Amino acid sequence: APSQVTELVLDNCRSSNGEIEGLNDSFKELQFLSMANVELTSLAKLPTLSKLRKLELSDNVISGGLEVLAERCPNLTYLNLSGNKIKDLGTVEALQNLKNLKSLDLFNCEITNLEDYRDSIFELLQQITYLDGFDQEDNEAPDSEDDDDEGDEDDDDDENEAGPPGEYEEEDDEDDGASDLGEGEEEEEVGLSYLMKEEIQDEEDDDDYVEGGDEEEEGK
Repeated sequence: APSQVTELVLDNCRSSNGEIEGLNDSFKELQFLSMANVELTSLAKLPTLSKLRKLELSDNVISGGLEVLAERCPNLTYLNLSGNKIKDLGTVEALQNLKNLKSLDLFNCEITNLEDYRDSIFELLQQITYLDGFDQEDNEAPDSEDDDDEGDEDDDDDENEAGPPGEYEEEDDEDDGASDLGEGEEEEEVGLSYLMKEEIQDEEDDDDYVEGGDEEEEGK
């Protein structure tokens, strides 16, 4: 029964008229709700979910109306709005009433291009500790179950926060090129292990071809 569900993932479902059919107030125990990439344009029809703590809304087309969240999900601690149409601080101001909010993600939203974006958000939302996975002193948020997802998004974030314009840009682009793969590190590790193997094989081959070596072994 909906009243017993604590986690609900509706990623990639299609919403119609700003709502997902069947998602209603009967999900009273819901603590985690994910609606990524559902073409959600608005939160106006979000049901009241008083126990909800984590809400994933990435890759939708939400541009405002965030005050609904404080009314219907007052206990949110984590909110992901990455990849939405959020452009200005006024839109985000509506999250001030989410008193328990600790972590907010806005990767790939236009707002991240604003000058002093991070400082402004931390000033506006005094209650949050982590913005896009890092606190105000650039300490990374502790690992959570969805760490992999966050890792990939962090790479995107580097683009948004590329260093000063001008001479550094090219370097940043190259760095991003590697990190955008997301698995660049793994590939490098594979590369290294291959090299190690090749070296080991070379050494073995050398032994075979060193005549002296063979004679010694035969002598033994």
